Amino acid sequence: MTNSETSRLRVAVLLPCYNEEAAIGQTVAGFRAALPGAAIFVYDNNSSDRTCAVAAAAGAVVCTERMQGKGHVVRRMFADVEADIYVMADGDATYDAAAAPEMVRRLLDEQLDMVVGARKSEVEEAYRRGHRLGNQLFTGLLASLFGRSFSDIFSGYRVFSRRFVKSFPALSRGFETETEISVHALELAMPVAEIVTAYGARPEGSASKLSTWRDGWRIMRTILHLFRIERPVLFYGGFGLVIAMKALILAVPLAMTYMETGLVPRIPTAILITGLMIVAALSFVCGLILDTVVRGRREVRRLAYLALPGPGMDREGRLIPIPRAKPVRG
Repeated sequence: MTNSETSRLRVAVLLPCYNEEAAIGQTVAGFRAALPGAAIFVYDNNSSDRTCAVAAAAGAVVCTERMQGKGHVVRRMFADVEADIYVMADGDATYDAAAAPEMVRRLLDEQLDMVVGARKSEVEEAYRRGHRLGNQLFTGLLASLFGRSFSDIFSGYRVFSRRFVKSFPALSRGFETETEISVHALELAMPVAEIVTAYGARPEGSASKLSTWRDGWRIMRTILHLFRIERPVLFYGGFGLVIAMKALILAVPLAMTYMETGLVPRIPTAILITGLMIVAALSFVCGLILDTVVRGRREVRRLAYLALPGPGMDREGRLIPIPRAKPVRG
């Protein structure tokens, strides 16, 4: 993109970082070459090395977020930076910066709110089998809970419209923020797309901050939490159904005894069954009530989302000329 093209269309590259001294310079240089008219922001998250100095020397705008965790950094970036198009990637030089112009062009051409860079790597060290398996499991779980999904819900390489960024609540604290971003797009039925992008190994001296088991557990909790909030009828109704089934299983012997003798000899069991059925009914009713609340919240979020101009449009709803950048070939 030339400077004249980006004078009408503000593009911001957002790079969350934590101890990426060995990789951040290469990352900033890659996006500077791919998107020469973009403003590049590096948000440091309490690094103990020279990440800030290297990023500043590479020409990035360096900011700091003191609350530890990628989710906190994403929330700060989305709140602080003003742009028309946002390109978010990690500062570890694993994502292909040369794919950014095509992702931006796809978002503008098709009037999308998010384009996900689905990772593809031939290097085992870049994308370990355990992480791939976990990605597939969580992607399938998300699809079963919310009806549709992405092929790579954990990709940190994404391009957003302004209305996505400014309507996203960003409540997560850690690496589960990508899951929250995906669910936000699915729940509001936003127009989104995926582009397969290369995914490389980290430079020597750079180490992954992702903990497979700890962060995997946090992501699982996030999915279940979002399922409880966004699908209360299924969540509480399913809980009530399980309790009702247990009550019915306990009730079968009592019913058979009553039919044979006309007596109910196990009074405590009968009281337990009655209590379980009451709890099951209350659980189902709670799901129905909360579903009404969720529907109202979703309508408010949708209206807040629609109040912002779409991709490539100004505040008066007029189309901004779409930049036609040639992909940078390494």
